[in-house]
Amino acid sequence: MNKSIPFTIEGHTAVITMSNPPANTWTRSSLDALAQLIQAFNADNNIYSLVITGGGDKFFSAGADLKLFADGNKQTAADMSTAFGRAFEVLSQFRGLSIAAINGYAMGGGLEVALACDLRIAEDQSQMAMPEAAVGLLPCAGGTQNLAWLVGEGWAKRMILCGERVSAQQALAIGLVEAVVDQGQSLEKAMEWAKKAEKQSPTSIAACKRLIQNARKEPMFAGMGYERDEFINLFDSNDQKEGVQAFLEKRKPTWTNS
Repeated sequence: MNKSIPFTIEGHTAVITMSNPPANTWTRSSLDALAQLIQAFNADNNIYSLVITGGGDKFFSAGADLKLFADGNKQTAADMSTAFGRAFEVLSQFRGLSIAAINGYAMGGGLEVALACDLRIAEDQSQMAMPEAAVGLLPCAGGTQNLAWLVGEGWAKRMILCGERVSAQQALAIGLVEAVVDQGQSLEKAMEWAKKAEKQSPTSIAACKRLIQNARKEPMFAGMGYERDEFINLFDSNDQKEGVQAFLEKRKPTWTNS
């Protein structure tokens, strides 16, 4: 596995640490490796949640290294935009809960990887921005879409068109992150949330996540139909049987993610 995205497994949670000093930038190989890693996690029924954070104490991630685009090569642009898009789309489709533990600057593609997660926790010293237009580029890994969905068109335009950088507290106020914690505490908080998710049926979480994300692209009346279908399909799972039986027997359920 690519050395710039080492990971550990803690219980039912996979923890990825972006590690490409000094700014934890992404490369073609690390993006491809991320996609492969998420696919491997999806195939492992023992993994329920995923946390991604940055190595070091300054950067979560600064996104792409601009030196890649210095020669103006369109093929490089095509290759990198495809790699970014594929990696972060695979991340967004991880079947379990994904949490970004933002422990520093999250810029451009570094913010886009956080946007691809289900939840975001920012340390109070963190700053977030989409500065691509300042260098003649644009967010190409879901940034224009996911940011607008989360914070609304107005704030998305302030960050992307005006280049505004937001603090952790501003990010919390506009709905870009779900929590702000003291410096050095984001990973601990993320693991706490992952532990909460472990109390839920992993098959239920996967179904609920599909339904919630589907609301971005289809009208509510369609989603309500899918909701009923997903509910019925859960009765094919072992977790549904275990969950109901455990409740009736007044005991803690033992999930198998099956």
